[in-house]
Amino acid sequence: MTTHSLESPEAAGSNRWYLASAPIVTALLHLCVPMAAAMIVGAVYNLINAGFIGSLHDTALLAAITFGAPVLGLVMAVGGVFGVGGGALISRLLGAAEHAPAKAAEIKHVSSFAVWGSVIAGAVFGGAGLLLLDPLVTLLGADAAAVPATSAFVGVMLAFVPVLAAAFCLEQLVRAEGAARQVMIGIIASTVANVVFDVLFILVLHWGVAGAALAMGLSNLGIVAYFALWLRRHSEHVSLAPRWFTLSPTVLKPVFGVGVGELFQAGFLIVTTLVLNNLAVVYGDHALAAMGVAVRIAQVPEFLVMGVTLGVLPLLAYSYGKGDRNRLMSALRASALTVGGVVLLFSTAVFVFREQVFGAFSADRSVLAIGVTILTAQLVAMIVNGFAGLITSLFQATGRASAAIAMSVSHGVLFIPIVLLGNLWFGLAGIIWALTVTEGIVFLVGAALWLASRHAIDRGLTEGTPERAEQVLAEA
Repeated sequence: MTTHSLESPEAAGSNRWYLASAPIVTALLHLCVPMAAAMIVGAVYNLINAGFIGSLHDTALLAAITFGAPVLGLVMAVGGVFGVGGGALISRLLGAAEHAPAKAAEIKHVSSFAVWGSVIAGAVFGGAGLLLLDPLVTLLGADAAAVPATSAFVGVMLAFVPVLAAAFCLEQLVRAEGAARQVMIGIIASTVANVVFDVLFILVLHWGVAGAALAMGLSNLGIVAYFALWLRRHSEHVSLAPRWFTLSPTVLKPVFGVGVGELFQAGFLIVTTLVLNNLAVVYGDHALAAMGVAVRIAQVPEFLVMGVTLGVLPLLAYSYGKGDRNRLMSALRASALTVGGVVLLFSTAVFVFREQVFGAFSADRSVLAIGVTILTAQLVAMIVNGFAGLITSLFQATGRASAAIAMSVSHGVLFIPIVLLGNLWFGLAGIIWALTVTEGIVFLVGAALWLASRHAIDRGLTEGTPERAEQVLAEA
């Protein structure tokens, strides 16, 4: 029998309370800290997983994981199209339901469409990938030695695409209700299960990279079950039942309007990574090694910043749907101060002790010399990237699809010519600083879009009246 915790926005300590009326600092801690923690756990797992594969002392296996990474990124983007778009709409509807309770019924249609849409899209993507596995592996860049391992890794992963996409989608739907702690629990439990499966499949059964992909698929199957069960027991409005599935334009337009930006962003990220790697390889192993170490060092503050910019999205969307302008602006200001504080504190500390920090990863003076420059460029880029991410979350939360897509597209469109020209004019230094220049321009684009959207966002706010709530939902 299904049991629901019928949370009212006034019930202190409930997930809805954090979205509706909790003090902003309390709400941010509840929403953002678990998000950042889950991302850091995921990064640690990636290192552990690479360690398991590395223990087999076969470079072709490690190469297979690297070659398969773009496919995994696209799979997550498929889930993001439905999850991010659906989650943002659900949070807006929850806020609007405070004035127009009947609108809460629409959440069932949104959630069912998001989940089953991600499963169907995942099945199509995975099936097409399996049919075209050989040319796909070639396209990924695998050489003759790495082809068998890459085919095994990517093939098993493609078989689990519907599960992987659904897992990422469900994560966003649970977050949409303000249940950040439950998301963290699910991700950490899935990570632990993944490590256990890795030990079994890789070290005990010796299934290599196919075992690594199978471990990932099964652990994500577990997270799907956990999130689905939690929503069934604790969510008053979200439903995963197929009978609520709809192709109504009132659902498709806002979900895809926001979600497509995630797909563009993932696609451009893959392209820019491939371009960057191909340019940097010309400068030798020292440059590639330095980039790899610098990325790992910069991941910690990046995940903390992303924890804020992604974690605050449900709060912004709920406040917008409710029409609470003061709460929305307070959340935006507090998030901006938090992002600025994290970036300033960490960047200053790492910059002051940059040689010592980098030296902990590599004793090679050549790698150290290049790495310190790369790390400096990344820390500068992170400053503007954090604020650009916050602006993107605001656009997603308020349903400004065109602006959100523009932010996602501008990064990839700008980076490729900038890095090519930087390499042509300044060599390795041009490659290193290309990302910093790109992030700075993207932030300026976002600031301009925000200024242009302010009046539209203000008009969309309900100002606490049921009539305006109805109008906002009609406009969405």
